[in-house]
Amino acid sequence: MTRDALKDLATHYAEAWCSRNPKKVAAFFAENASLAVNGGSPTPALKVARGFMRDFPDMIVTCDKVEPLEDRAAFHWTLTGTHAETGNQLRISGYELWKIDNAGLIAESSGHFDAADYERQVKGTPPL
Repeated sequence: MTRDALKDLATHYAEAWCSRNPKKVAAFFAENASLAVNGGSPTPALKVARGFMRDFPDMIVTCDKVEPLEDRAAFHWTLTGTHAETGNQLRISGYELWKIDNAGLIAESSGHFDAADYERQVKGTPPL
């Protein structure tokens, strides 16, 4: 995949996360692809998207950068939104490591972010 095509994929992927439609996120994934978050079990992208969209109904995801790696690509993002249950504002950054298939879809994704900072912000606890 060219650098321009990768940037286009990342930009549209971030837009899909902002759409409030988890099916739009899932459309970026190949059939039987999954998304593992912070070392958790691989989960269908549709299920992951539904959970985040439920928890952050006003969620905005921005593409901070995307970089090609040897056999993967790193999609760096920032999520901002209001947690539906607590009403607390959240801003967290992280990245996904993507394996892209020959059709230009995400065949595998491994997402990473600071879970402790995420929990702190959701609960509204001030930083140490």
